[in-house]
Amino acid sequence: MAVGQVTMSVDKFKRSRELYEEAQRYLPGGVDSPVRAHKAVGATPLFIERGKGSKIFDADGNEYIDYVCSWGPLILGHARPEIVRALKRAAERGTSFGISTEPEIRLAKMISAAMPSMEMLRFVNSGTEATMTALRLARAFTGRDKIVKFAGGYHGHADGLLTTAGSGLATLDLPDSPGVPLSHAQNTLTARYNDLSSVEQVFHRYPKDIAAVIIEPVAANMGVVPPLPDFLNDLRSLTSENGALLIFDEVITGFRVAYGGAQELYGITPDLTCLGKIIGGGLPVGAYGGRSDIMKMMAPIGPVYQAGTLSGNPLAMTAGIETITLLEHPDVYRQLEKTASALQDGIRKAAAENRVSLQVARVASLLTVFFNANAVVDYESARQSDTSRFAEFFRGLLDRGIYWPPSQFEAAFISLAHSDKDIRSTLSAIRDIFRGFVSREK
Repeated sequence: MAVGQVTMSVDKFKRSRELYEEAQRYLPGGVDSPVRAHKAVGATPLFIERGKGSKIFDADGNEYIDYVCSWGPLILGHARPEIVRALKRAAERGTSFGISTEPEIRLAKMISAAMPSMEMLRFVNSGTEATMTALRLARAFTGRDKIVKFAGGYHGHADGLLTTAGSGLATLDLPDSPGVPLSHAQNTLTARYNDLSSVEQVFHRYPKDIAAVIIEPVAANMGVVPPLPDFLNDLRSLTSENGALLIFDEVITGFRVAYGGAQELYGITPDLTCLGKIIGGGLPVGAYGGRSDIMKMMAPIGPVYQAGTLSGNPLAMTAGIETITLLEHPDVYRQLEKTASALQDGIRKAAAENRVSLQVARVASLLTVFFNANAVVDYESARQSDTSRFAEFFRGLLDRGIYWPPSQFEAAFISLAHSDKDIRSTLSAIRDIFRGFVSREK
């Protein structure tokens, strides 16, 4: 076997394999979220028993340095002691009431202070609920029906947002999933990320019909793709000029790329913002909010209806308060930047040494390794990446005790728990994998 070539040991994942076989009897595909099946990378789906700090441990006792971090919200690492203690105290007082609690106010005040554009906000149970309701609110506020999203942008699995990515400009999109009626998707328009002219074409065709433009200010569901200079600022101007709302989907970037999210990082004020599980320390939670004149259209003071028994539940609120309190420390984002930068630089150096063609895209503590010879600026260029090589990269890391996101088109997440030793171990594994790439090509 060539140096660095990976062979996956059946015994190493024996218990995970057994659990996966059993799960398939009761759960569609054996999972509760498709990416967990690892089909894109040809690997055994893992079953995790516990996490601590930067590490996770599977059902077979294997230890991994974790760069998924529950898909971002565990910015402090797994089982942070302060959060665990606070949750224990909260659980002893009751896990759910379906009635208002004081921690809802405390957390809302903290979020609004961090993101002043969120003058008022409402808690929900997921990012999908947040984006779905924000769009309903935008339609009600503007009296318009159409919304614009970007090819490759993911905003949850609500029917109107499951539309074909990368479709033609300024055209009505088609449902991207069976079960979604055309009538649900026909008001969704798709433009190209980082291409203002494509958005201008949509507004030119439907000048009085567009309620809102929804965007991940840093694309992170086609892999990490930063906005080009002035793109977000120009988008802000374009929406304002056309009477449409600008919605920032900061489910991933909120409290992740900066304390005040991408809107702080880039100095843009959206009309509405959607947040996800990071505001609950990784527990099920989401929020949408923005200008008070828009938010006052929500029931019970306005006509737009949305409700949820578990919205603002005390466990998520408690974890969120503890998380955001810890993130207020002035050294937090400097440390995240230092760690993420070291990882990015090390990957680039290892690739250059072994003449491996790739792009390492990073914004703050979000990072993607694209196996692509060209710069990635939108969904179309992201799709040119070598997904088979990425799958080999993933399996190589997994076999060496590193858990990387199991898709070329996802972001890796660096947490405060990732140590210098973790980064050195990760880069050593990556250099070994890249040497294996080179040896097989000779």
